[in-house]
Amino acid sequence: MNAKPIATKKKVVTFGEVMLRLTAPNFRRFSQTNEFIATYGGSEANVAVSLANFGIPTEFVTRLPDNAMAQACVDTLRANGLGTEGIVYGGKRMGLYFLESGAAFRNSNVVYDREGSSFATLRPGMIDWGKIFADAGWFHWSGIAASLSQEGADACMEALQIADRMGLTISCDLNFRKKLWNYGRTASEVMLPLVQYSDVIFGAEPEYKEIFGISPVGFKAVDTSYPLDLPGFEAFGQKVSELVPRCRKVFLELRNTITSNHNLLAAILYTDGTLKHTGIYDIVHEVDRVGAGDAFVGGMIYGLLTYPDDDQKTLEYALAASALKNTVYGDFNQVTVEEVESLMQGNTSGRVAR
Repeated sequence: MNAKPIATKKKVVTFGEVMLRLTAPNFRRFSQTNEFIATYGGSEANVAVSLANFGIPTEFVTRLPDNAMAQACVDTLRANGLGTEGIVYGGKRMGLYFLESGAAFRNSNVVYDREGSSFATLRPGMIDWGKIFADAGWFHWSGIAASLSQEGADACMEALQIADRMGLTISCDLNFRKKLWNYGRTASEVMLPLVQYSDVIFGAEPEYKEIFGISPVGFKAVDTSYPLDLPGFEAFGQKVSELVPRCRKVFLELRNTITSNHNLLAAILYTDGTLKHTGIYDIVHEVDRVGAGDAFVGGMIYGLLTYPDDDQKTLEYALAASALKNTVYGDFNQVTVEEVESLMQGNTSGRVAR
């Protein structure tokens, strides 16, 4: 598992569960609604859609039941430009998640219904990774795929070992979800062997703490003048690099939540012993923060492929993509390269494009 150059611009493969998302409309509580808005989402599918929107050939791999609801989901993925040839079919049901959107001082709430889903019952040997990776240069997965069952974690290891053997660049979103780790092992003991295959790691500070035991540096911005603790983040990145020697790039997205609809964002990259950072976005009227981290990852992979010699631009692009996702309803970040680059250049007026 030696470090390798970041992949050239070939197909990206992402792997994880895509679910039916059912959202209570108009900021209603679950107890108030008798209808839900149905869309699709899931961390790794969200990353794939971002990349496809940015013009990167991308294939999404998952396991779905062979029924009409799953076919409707696949149709949506294809409509968003994704390759779906690697999807396998079996099991009895799609995973679901219910979302109650927060407002002002009331938090959002997610209820998962994914136990026993087709993806949760995935086993090693069900996916032909050699065929899927044959024309790919990049493999992305996340901790959610390993959180549902031991068999799912074993399937992740299978994919990682084959991707490594075939020379792909591998990225991992730590993606810790406390509600999902219910099969008797901690996230740290399962994830630590898996993340050793990572060339690139992404996460929020609390996720690094859960997996690596590294205490957060902290981000308490209330406006854009907040001074980042750069020595603290440099030491943070060094600790991750020591724990995962193969990893060449350690990304953190920093978020301070003022209210459910007011958040401040910044980002850090530790690479080759040096630290890079962004400025701060102050998002006052947030529409939907679900998938904002996935939007960062999509921007991160795009940047590493498109600007291989400009890590600062990659970091700025990833954060701008994430900031824009906070203004887009649904899991998928439906924005273009031009819109991201416009925000990077300081165009925050919100004027109508005519």
